[in-house]
Amino acid sequence: MRYDDEPVFKRGKWSKRYYYNPDNPIGLALIVVSLVVAGTMLLLMANRAGPFEPAPDPKPWNPPRYEYSWPPTSTAPPGPSAGP
Repeated sequence: MRYDDEPVFKRGKWSKRYYYNPDNPIGLALIVVSLVVAGTMLLLMANRAGPFEPAPDPKPWNPPRYEYSWPPTSTAPPGPSAGP
């Protein structure tokens, strides 16, 4: 059989869709690669790994410690500031 004359895609008999032609080596390679990729993605989804890994739990909100005192202490005397 001559593979040079076989197209990579063939039109279906009962539909107008195209499919990979297993008689062409490139079409057969596309079939194998498609199956391997689909199987790998299904395994990753089943194991929840790779891009399907769930996000880590967020840390609980922990506000900063309250370290302010009241009344505020200041080194400047109260009142209007003295200008130059």
